[in-house]
Amino acid sequence: MKPNLRFPSLNCLISLTKTLAISGIFLYFAFVLFFTQSYCPASELFSPLQHIFAPYQTTPPAHDDSPATNVSHLVFGLVGSLKAWRHRKAYIESWWRPNVTRGYVYLDTAPTEELLPWSAASPPFRVSSDISKIVVEESRHVPVRIVHAILEVYREGDPEVRWYVMGDDDSIFFVDNWVDVLAKYDHTKYIYIGGHSEMIQSNFKISFDQGFGGAGFALSYPLASAIAKDLEGCIKRYPNLIFADLITQYCVEELGVSLSAERGIHQIDLKGDISGLLSSHPQAPLMSLHHFDKVDPIFPSMDSFQSAEHLMKSAKVDQSRLLQQTICYHRPTNWSFSVSWGYSAHIYEKVLPRSILKRPLETFRPWKKGSTPPFYMFNTRLPPFKDPCNAPHVFFMESVKNFGRNQIVSTYVRSSPQGSLNCSSGNHSADYISTVRVLSPVTKLVQVVFEILFIFPIS
Repeated sequence: MKPNLRFPSLNCLISLTKTLAISGIFLYFAFVLFFTQSYCPASELFSPLQHIFAPYQTTPPAHDDSPATNVSHLVFGLVGSLKAWRHRKAYIESWWRPNVTRGYVYLDTAPTEELLPWSAASPPFRVSSDISKIVVEESRHVPVRIVHAILEVYREGDPEVRWYVMGDDDSIFFVDNWVDVLAKYDHTKYIYIGGHSEMIQSNFKISFDQGFGGAGFALSYPLASAIAKDLEGCIKRYPNLIFADLITQYCVEELGVSLSAERGIHQIDLKGDISGLLSSHPQAPLMSLHHFDKVDPIFPSMDSFQSAEHLMKSAKVDQSRLLQQTICYHRPTNWSFSVSWGYSAHIYEKVLPRSILKRPLETFRPWKKGSTPPFYMFNTRLPPFKDPCNAPHVFFMESVKNFGRNQIVSTYVRSSPQGSLNCSSGNHSADYISTVRVLSPVTKLVQVVFEILFIFPIS
């Protein structure tokens, strides 16, 4: 027997459709009424959602008539301590430009007489606000003071601010590159820009989603303004967090904003000789170097302060090329050249693939003793080399000068002999080379993909 199937009439379907439509309208108004009584003020119900759900833009809208982002649109908030300032001020003064860069250094206590009058070569100082009403635990005092600096620099009320760049007093910032990178983003949106640690374990144990603040992170003005409205309340909502960068991440994510990571922001969670890392920099503008006094001086026969000043000589000529790696070959001798512009030049007595030369030489060590591999967020090459053909002749920057109207000459001198073993497969030894000169154009390097430089080894 066939089942007696009955289908709804057309009138029934129309009635059902009307019911669903009315129900949908009712739910919509109920949703609006409910959220106007929520934590978000009614006037801001939809404006934050525009920041959260609007398509991500790396460039300002085409109709935006405002001028391009420049250094006057950035304000730096640097956090330090009076005890450390005595020996760290030289790092900041190596890159700070009086009457050009804007910002403040926030100290834990007021400067003593020996530091007064305050140096005009340093950023203006401020004494951090009393946070005793926000946090009681001694273990959280320092991280909360660091996070609270976001509110304090915002309250300074500087005009025409597009970005707040926060960082530590032992970092070197490359301001022109910060300007160029931030100009890619729409400063009218909620934007949070930072960098990861070089150590896998640091990112894993703390967070892959935070910007490691010592190396610097940037908040667009609208985002900083939104955070400032309830930063102290946000700090209180997470009493178990003991890392400043993690507290910042949580407060930013309460507004629905995620990290935009930039590869040129360097936490330097490393120890020892970081020349291997700096000689194979990723294809991204160099924005900062943190923990500069925790690693070996980056130039031979110089201390850390002298090294910072020396590197800034290259930066003052052309920050866009600084540390950008160029790889090329000299076929008659089967030599490979790897140049980290403004820092170092390497000569290898054999032809090595680009995919190998792009990997940093592991001249450095992990941040923490006893760490187990994998250590780093990137692949490395492990010295010492059993095959001397894989070991570079190393040259460090001696000078960078404008040469004529269209060229820059950077000169690199040998640091030390390569070693006693000779490259068995090499037809020509590079032992006699004492100096390498590199010619590059004066024009700004807009995008680092590949650039032909004229390289002159000199005996």
